[in-house]
Amino acid sequence: MKHTLRKSHTVVKRQARKGWASVRRQTPGKDDILASPWLGPARPYLQDERLWSLDRPCVARGVAMGLFMGLLMPVAQIVFAVAGSVAVRGNVPISAACTLVTNPLTVPPIYYAAYQLGETVLPETLDLGWLMVNATHWLARSLNWAVTHGTPLMTGLLLMATTSALLGFIGVTLLWKKR
Repeated sequence: MKHTLRKSHTVVKRQARKGWASVRRQTPGKDDILASPWLGPARPYLQDERLWSLDRPCVARGVAMGLFMGLLMPVAQIVFAVAGSVAVRGNVPISAACTLVTNPLTVPPIYYAAYQLGETVLPETLDLGWLMVNATHWLARSLNWAVTHGTPLMTGLLLMATTSALLGFIGVTLLWKKR
């Protein structure tokens, strides 16, 4: 029985290695990505080898930045995650991939949970009436809506983004095998 389990485990590991090898062959490399004309102004900032390194600290920083920006930013998440990774010397491709934590399927439950979390954390009465002084009618209504609904949502998103970034960083650091 043990021999059969060991043999099937070996087969699964071999198939996983073949699968990753196929993904690596199809994924563009650093030079291919940097050759893109779209990256012209950013190219000098992306030349550092550490931004493409697969060592534990770089990957941990990339995961943290990708999760943080993926949850916090509603648009242009990859751009902000890459810029943040350059700033903290995290792995750029990992950071960009981790922003995909938010996608059309996950945004509604994440935003609902963030709103609920924000409402739980914020005080019962949030008096921001001073924002409404001298505002036109449509602007006052827009500001009132943004303050009423946006403040709990953004508070919850900030808490979730910070927590997920910390957990991602700690998770990669602890689970990565020390060599």
